[in-house]
Amino acid sequence: MSVKVNRSVSDQFCLYKMPRLINKVKGKGNGIKAVIVKTVDVAKALNRPPTYPTKYFGCVLGAQTQFDVKNDHYIVSGSHEAKKLQDMLDAFIKKFVLCPECENPETDLHVNPKKQTIGNSCKACGYQGMLDTHPKLCTFILKNPPENNDSGTGKKEKEKKNRKGKDKENGSVSSSETPPPPSPNEISPPPHAVEEEEDEEWGKGTTEEAQRHRMDEISDHAKVLTLSGDLERTVEERVNILFDFVKKKKEEDIIDSSDKEIIAEAERLDVKAMSPLVLIEVLFNEKIREQIKKYRRHFLRFCHNKKAQWHLLHGLECVVVMHQAQLLSMIPHILMEMYDADLLEEEVIISWSEKASKKHISKKLAKEIHVKAEPFIKWLKEAEE
Repeated sequence: MSVKVNRSVSDQFCLYKMPRLINKVKGKGNGIKAVIVKTVDVAKALNRPPTYPTKYFGCVLGAQTQFDVKNDHYIVSGSHEAKKLQDMLDAFIKKFVLCPECENPETDLHVNPKKQTIGNSCKACGYQGMLDTHPKLCTFILKNPPENNDSGTGKKEKEKKNRKGKDKENGSVSSSETPPPPSPNEISPPPHAVEEEEDEEWGKGTTEEAQRHRMDEISDHAKVLTLSGDLERTVEERVNILFDFVKKKKEEDIIDSSDKEIIAEAERLDVKAMSPLVLIEVLFNEKIREQIKKYRRHFLRFCHNKKAQWHLLHGLECVVVMHQAQLLSMIPHILMEMYDADLLEEEVIISWSEKASKKHISKKLAKEIHVKAEPFIKWLKEAEE
């Protein structure tokens, strides 16, 4: 069954339609996931890569996404109703597909990773504009432009080669030969004339509103430069930025409601897997067992993959170092709390227990922690059998 691309349109004869979104929930526990059916067909109707709406779902839900392009499998971790995903798809279409002028979906994206810009053009009304690059999905789009993307130097090089080929076919002069002088109408104006025009354009609005508008544009541009600049930093520097961000939320006493902001910042800095290490350092102390329950939602947003769970265990080791007298004997209980809260999987815990690591703490203390964890590991293996 098909639905309108723009479901707010009441015209029953609307030609812009797409297949209805269907999802199949598979797995259980930490491994539960929603496999979105017909993602490729929906994406074709929207003229967007199928990874874009899938990633958008992940950004909104704070969930992991997986793309198996070869087998047309597009997956969002967690259990989600088809109606909820369809409503999210409407929001994606409004932001990244529909023309802001005529609200038709006949648009193309023009991504320029070098300038960190995303353009939007409409084939129906001729509209051309720029998308706001602040939404989290835009970071993904800038890293993964559409295959038919015609922005940037690639298009210029292609056009240059095509022109050269046509020149040779038509017997035109080569680049080494002197071109004919331009006609009087084609002569470019002197540089100062162009500068005067630009100055005139800038000076058109002298009202407070115009000046404020220009300052907002400069401020937005500066934000984009800051965002792109952070990604050029080392992993350690980006983790430290996230640490300061989380610490500030805690100091301002708004940490309880900041889980969505934290995951957004982690995604922006591209350090999502390492985030549990940061969270556990800022949020946990000798009262860790109570704090696991209190901040469970914050950790669940990250601990859907094994790499993040490994960082959570390493973070636990660091907390034990700081509160060794109170926590060393409680290791089995802490691991049980994390396991019951769905923050850790059996496979990860057992794998961690097989070898003590000195990456974050001393080898001696790492071995002590592993010895203390043995009763829980034994119970886990027996329960699994």
